[in-house]
Amino acid sequence: TWTVWIYDMANEVGGKRSAQVSLIFSSLFPKGYSRETFAGKKPNEFNEQRIAQLTAYIENAMSATGVPGVGLGIIEKGKVVFAGGFGVCELGKQDKVDEETLFIVASNTKAMTTLLLAKLVDAGRLTWETPVTELMPSFRLGDDETTKRTLVEHLVCACTGLPRKDMELIFEYEGMTASDLMQRLAETQPTSDFGEMFQYSNSLAAAAGYVAGHVLYPDLELGEAYDKAMQEEVFDPLGMNATTFDYKRALASNHASAHGTTADGKTAVGDMGINYAIIHARPAGGAWSNVNDMLKYIEMELNEGVLPDGKRYISSEPLLERREEKVPMSESSVYGMGLMVDKTYGTEVVHHGGDVFGHHSDMMWLPEHGIGAVVLTNGDPGWLIRSGFRRKLLEVLFDGKPEADESINAAGKQYFENIAADRELYTIPADTNLSKKLAMNYINESLGKIDVNRENSITTFDFGEWQSEVASQVNPDSSISFITISPGIGGFEFIVNNGGQRQLIFRDAQHEYVFSEY
Repeated sequence: TWTVWIYDMANEVGGKRSAQVSLIFSSLFPKGYSRETFAGKKPNEFNEQRIAQLTAYIENAMSATGVPGVGLGIIEKGKVVFAGGFGVCELGKQDKVDEETLFIVASNTKAMTTLLLAKLVDAGRLTWETPVTELMPSFRLGDDETTKRTLVEHLVCACTGLPRKDMELIFEYEGMTASDLMQRLAETQPTSDFGEMFQYSNSLAAAAGYVAGHVLYPDLELGEAYDKAMQEEVFDPLGMNATTFDYKRALASNHASAHGTTADGKTAVGDMGINYAIIHARPAGGAWSNVNDMLKYIEMELNEGVLPDGKRYISSEPLLERREEKVPMSESSVYGMGLMVDKTYGTEVVHHGGDVFGHHSDMMWLPEHGIGAVVLTNGDPGWLIRSGFRRKLLEVLFDGKPEADESINAAGKQYFENIAADRELYTIPADTNLSKKLAMNYINESLGKIDVNRENSITTFDFGEWQSEVASQVNPDSSISFITISPGIGGFEFIVNNGGQRQLIFRDAQHEYVFSEY
């Protein structure tokens, strides 16, 4: 059975209204279809067979997607029923992934940052409705009126209307600090009213962490204050002894390397350089953690703020307020404050995903049933695994229809078919005649410089912090594009503008950036 839809919308509108578009698509069902529901059902208890079903899913998913390594943890009513790993930390090396292997947990960091804020709410240092300028007078967002209206909750609710500007984090980050990020926020105006629609912002979430750190340690540099606050208020009390924002420490220990997919559909070790971009925005996604530590965090969430020794770590009210709806994301999912709540299959799943280059993860728990899990992956198709695992977990717990395995196989097949379809359009190495027409140097005020290098018939775009070989492509309208193809950082398309001054045009969902020759 097929449901066919045609999408005709300007990129900037579609990017802004992704939740509304998702609401439409998630509501399209074949005639007579009703989605399976597990509402009111009692879950099965984990046993050897059910755990084997979940581990078999992971192993099959790795085969379907080419992801080299996965960390998996499962907890049930305070007992860890599985903690381990599959595959290798890095292709070509022998080190196996285990429950102590560090991965970048990316946006799962947001929940930990809002936990820090909840601790401050619990201590009476602030409320979710406190104006941000009362805590940090220098804070600014857009114009004076917007700044005055911005409350603590607006930093972490994905409902403030701030457009996602991740490219400005990724392309121009060398030497950037927390203060620089806050300055960029001061120059950015929301594109919709507060609470009107879901718009995800890493910069605002990062600002939330820096505000929290500043409240506790006003005399320290913003990044240092945040790191100290997280260590003392979150990581140490929860026993998350391996979790860190220190890349040097993480990379010197048992860690998973980032992997991407080449233009020919092969899995390869990726360039970690681009993941350094998140450091100056680390409250939004810069933590390294492992299965053991993430299970400790999930256990605290399931126990509503009580630690395993029975000591209350945080009052339940500010903890649970983070799960209350701030803005809808789709027909059956909402965003709270650094957490998503999904009721697609009738039972509540609290979770958050995390995605940076070569590292994709998800943590999830079922509050009604005392069950939680974490999935950590070290390959770019890993987002398919971590998304599909939520469905597989429910299937095993509630004897659901067996859909997850078939879905991950189909998703992996489509992933590689899409890469193959793109490959047919690419010329690799880039067409020499087209490449020679490029300027040697380009610059954009927001995204910085591109240096074009040609050596041994290979064209490389050097962005300063990272670089990639590029392919060339002749588009249906006869325009020329150059696309990055290095593993983990493929798919950035730069369109040649032939009118007048030599320029390259780069677009994301809501913005157009023009790089001009200099």
